[in-house]
Amino acid sequence: MKKTMTGHKAVAEAMRQIEPDVVAVYPITPQSEIAEYYAQYVHDGLVHTELVPVESEHSAMSACVGAAAAGARVMTATASQGLALMIEVVYIAASMRLPIVMALANRALSGPINIHCDHSDAYLARDAGAVHIFAESAQEAYDWMIMAQRIAEHEKVRLPVVVNLDGFTLTHSVQVVEPLPDEEVKRFVGEFKPLYPLLDVDNPSTWGPFAMPDYYFELKRAQQAGMEEVPAVFLEVQEEYRKLSGRPYRGFFEAYKLDDAERAIVIMGSTAGTAKVVVDELRKQGEKVGLLKVWLWRPFPREEVVKALSHVDRVAVLDRALSFGNMGALYLDITSAFVHQDRRPGFVNYIYGLGGRDTTVDHIHQVFEELESARPGELRYLGLRE
Repeated sequence: MKKTMTGHKAVAEAMRQIEPDVVAVYPITPQSEIAEYYAQYVHDGLVHTELVPVESEHSAMSACVGAAAAGARVMTATASQGLALMIEVVYIAASMRLPIVMALANRALSGPINIHCDHSDAYLARDAGAVHIFAESAQEAYDWMIMAQRIAEHEKVRLPVVVNLDGFTLTHSVQVVEPLPDEEVKRFVGEFKPLYPLLDVDNPSTWGPFAMPDYYFELKRAQQAGMEEVPAVFLEVQEEYRKLSGRPYRGFFEAYKLDDAERAIVIMGSTAGTAKVVVDELRKQGEKVGLLKVWLWRPFPREEVVKALSHVDRVAVLDRALSFGNMGALYLDITSAFVHQDRRPGFVNYIYGLGGRDTTVDHIHQVFEELESARPGELRYLGLRE
């Protein structure tokens, strides 16, 4: 049954249906309502989750680490400065191979203080060792929260998974969402099977050890091995969910009218919806344009991106965060994938939407128009007053 709900409510609904053992969370705009909705579910007896209201985001992730190491299924949510405060422990959670699922309501990092959307918080956590998935809509945020649980808990992965949804644009706006029945979600996610739980006193294990140079390198390589398993698991879980839901999830990204495109945009998050409108308009005028919307950002699907874009003449890569002193992080991901390719598009990098700045249909039209003459390798700013 289709319902109207905010992105907040969609994420909280997915969490309710999964019913984790522990949710440790601290409120921060624009994530707070996820925690508030879930607290109401706990109060009303709709879930049997231990909700842990802590004193900071650092404590939230610390509580998640302790609960997950003990053998619990664990979820949390945060945004912006909250993620910045907990980032130390996100690295620890990944190094311990703990399958914690986190909703990240993307918001600009200070300073100056700004509560609106960009992707600088996700970019901060890019190399923490967690899997990163981006949602375009409230429906996708709901779906990815459910799939994320299976991906994180797969025995070959066992890593934190971050589901990114644009703050305010998705968290607070009301959209049509089609949730699955509770029993189908429960069956899809299944029972959590902890590995080496800390409280299994008959089979003691070591958690949080001090690693000297003779072991640290190998432990980091083991983390990378887990990340290398993600693509196959991602596709396996996605296909099972596609059959269950009937929704068109195929691959690591959505290739929108890309097959014969001569010009294309690469983007993550909600602005993909705006870009699709422009692609449709230009297609009606006979222009061969397309869109690649990234779902799986970490690990980055290099080979598949090359296959999808190698025939395109010009590509604009849009980053909703600055990587100070360099090109945008998504742009570098895309272009580095083409380093050893004989044919490569002319790539242009656009920085857009910082601090919640609107990116309109006219802006996307501007990108496609400028691609005709833009110098490959150029860094441009979209919608900036200069």
